[in-house]
Amino acid sequence: MISTFPEGLEQLSPEASSLYKRDHLAIAGIEKLRFFPLALESARGSTLVEAGGRELIDLTSTWTAAGLGYGHPKVTEAVTKALQSPAGMGLSLVNPEVVALAEELLEIVPGPVGRKVYIGHSGSDACDVALRAVRFAFPEKHMIAFRHSYHGGLGLALGASGVHVEAGNSSPDPKVIFVDFPNPYRPKDHDPSALGSMEHSLSQIRLEFETKQISCVIVEPILDDGGLVIPPSGFLKELEAVCHKNGALLVCDEVKVGLGRTGLLHAFQHDGVTPDITCFGKSLGNGIPISATIGPPEILDHPTAATLLTTAGNPISASAARAVLKTIKDEELPARADEAGKRFIAGLKQLSCNTVGEVRGKGLAIGVELVSDRYDKTPAPAVAAATSYRAFQLGVAVFCVGSNVLEITPPLVITDAEIDRAIDILGQAISDAEHGLVPPEIFQSYTGW
Repeated sequence: MISTFPEGLEQLSPEASSLYKRDHLAIAGIEKLRFFPLALESARGSTLVEAGGRELIDLTSTWTAAGLGYGHPKVTEAVTKALQSPAGMGLSLVNPEVVALAEELLEIVPGPVGRKVYIGHSGSDACDVALRAVRFAFPEKHMIAFRHSYHGGLGLALGASGVHVEAGNSSPDPKVIFVDFPNPYRPKDHDPSALGSMEHSLSQIRLEFETKQISCVIVEPILDDGGLVIPPSGFLKELEAVCHKNGALLVCDEVKVGLGRTGLLHAFQHDGVTPDITCFGKSLGNGIPISATIGPPEILDHPTAATLLTTAGNPISASAARAVLKTIKDEELPARADEAGKRFIAGLKQLSCNTVGEVRGKGLAIGVELVSDRYDKTPAPAVAAATSYRAFQLGVAVFCVGSNVLEITPPLVITDAEIDRAIDILGQAISDAEHGLVPPEIFQSYTGW
């Protein structure tokens, strides 16, 4: 039985409409997360090119996977060279590219001498391996994760991802305890301050340590998919202290906001912490599948051959990742992200839109929270969905997270001119959504989260 096509395809070019219809008929819905009917034929830098030739400014970098932008020449050069004469294709064969990548990661990630590196395909398996290795080492102990968190779409990482558990996509792991992530915009209890929000979260964590044996706490430095929530300064430092006081490991998920995006090479550096285990993915390969987990050998060396992904550690993906790390350093992209983020946030704060409750961010990880009432901060998910769709119509790709937050995570190479143009378009899109100019039946065809 052929399902009905989504709304709005008649507004696309014939080429884009045809491609989107083919996708609808051929690609399984279980892997779809769509906010608008964008069907691409190519991309370059921070520009997406729709089938038919229309161009859009990309504020997603495909969930930050294209951190260096599309078609970066240094990554292209590295992958092309590796493809011409690859030293094998992964599992059970040692190659110089993956060994060099592991060594380079150990150099740039703070931590003690003697750590080891797992190389995988995506942030999902990087986090899953971290959690499974910890569980193997401490099978009777519990783990702590955060509500609305996202650590991956498979294995133990799936069951430790609040987003998936809350959506009913996964049963919660019986030994994973979920606690509140500190949200300064929406503080808990009776303390309206940012520090009150942090203390609320830490008190929950301390209580779990008092009543249960805990092996680790897994945390995102910014709760990205849960609403681009930035915790108060010092939260990770306090969390690290609680973990180490109780003999637990701090697992830091840098998959989405690491490698320069927040204005520093690692997002955890803003709080001056040194995670026991750190996970990378997405922008590590700039769209080429690769991930990494760094941690102590007593955790990551066992059990032998417990994670068997045949093409993990292949020299092509490793070459791409090495080119990414070199480019981030050579082009000083963390500093550029800091500068560009300040420009973006300043422009967004000047928008005269009634539903903008808060603009927040670090570097080029920026959230615009849309609310129906600024006083009671009632989330406005319909306005957010309509804004995302309207921005697509006007020439900007932007996703929604946490139901009512516009997630702005463009490639780190976005230009000032593109930022200024994107701000203008976002302002128009929010205004049009506020005034009901986007029919609900159109954007409701694209369910997002």
